[in-house]
Amino acid sequence: MPLLRRFGRPGLIGLAVRTAVVAGTATAVTGGMVRHQQRRSQEQYEQQQYEAGQQQQAMQQAAADAVQQQTPAPSPAPGGEDMLDQLTALTQLHQQGALTDAEFTAAKAKLLG
Repeated sequence: MPLLRRFGRPGLIGLAVRTAVVAGTATAVTGGMVRHQQRRSQEQYEQQQYEAGQQQQAMQQAAADAVQQQTPAPSPAPGGEDMLDQLTALTQLHQQGALTDAEFTAAKAKLLG
């Protein structure tokens, strides 16, 4: 018995297979695009975080430099300026916000020690 071949339009099974192949290909391409976009967004986020950290570090360094310039260097007073005046000056700088708590404590310890 000769094999009957069908010519023209595909049959129901052929149509289902073709649809599955097209749908699978579309899903794979879409998934790849989504992963690529997510990876690119993550890289941009990480770059922004890095730049923000660098900017914050630069601002902290500038603030520390400014405080260091404003902080009077405690020097032994020959007799004209006593320790009480120096402590008062440090306290005023601390209250004005020019010195942090840690800087104030360190300067006070250096003055008293």
